[in-house]
Amino acid sequence: MTHTAVFRGSAVCPSPVVDPSLRLFLFHHAGGSHLLYRDWAPEFPPDWELCLLNAPGRAHRRDQPAVDRVEDLVDHFHQELLPQLDRPFAFFGHSMGGLTAYELTLRLAAQGGPMPVWLGLSAFGPPRGAEYRRRPGRHESSDAELRDWLRSIGGTPAELLDNDDVWQLFEPVFRSDFKLVDTWARDPATGSPPLPFAVFGGEQDLVVEPRRLKAWADHSPHVQGVHLYPGGHFYLHDHRADLIRTVTASVRAARAAAERIITAPGAS
Repeated sequence: MTHTAVFRGSAVCPSPVVDPSLRLFLFHHAGGSHLLYRDWAPEFPPDWELCLLNAPGRAHRRDQPAVDRVEDLVDHFHQELLPQLDRPFAFFGHSMGGLTAYELTLRLAAQGGPMPVWLGLSAFGPPRGAEYRRRPGRHESSDAELRDWLRSIGGTPAELLDNDDVWQLFEPVFRSDFKLVDTWARDPATGSPPLPFAVFGGEQDLVVEPRRLKAWADHSPHVQGVHLYPGGHFYLHDHRADLIRTVTASVRAARAAAERIITAPGAS
């Protein structure tokens, strides 16, 4: 059966589902777009609806100015997604997407919900406070330095980095996104998501090293596990099927645990 993608604000839903049992919102990396997840939908349960998100400044939201503050990006997604949080939902984000999903979860918790049933954080480590801000930031790099760094970590098409005309179109979005990530800070004492979450990453990732990902276990009692795969920062391209199976199982485990709590004797 062929599906026609549906656009809901910043979300692209490649395979819309009538009355889905769960919505899974996927947040992309810095400089990226919903295309990071373009082939994922067929590998999830058919009664789940995947919503691939675009930050302002790219894809069908390219007419909007990119934002360079976490607070502004969370404001944007909070407003746009609230109408779609009318059923069980979960968040998964890679790199900057992990940061966005994490901060949006904390925003929802602070305002009394609705809350995701599960959170997936890929290539994103726990908060360390303002004193650990990256200096200088990647957004402050020279043109050549930034392009070389992007080549070194993979994930960005060579035709974008090697063609000056194409690069000029995308450079402002990269710099805006990296400013958002590089200047983000949160007091670690305030940053434990109050729900089950799992952590994912690459064993050879030099951007967010495995030791940083494993630090989540010391930061929160709600970590389901830290799942590492061979590869670098964009390990998920080579391990999509395994990653999706783990995400699916983790979401189902979180939902089952929540159901047990709700149905336990004496639960209110």
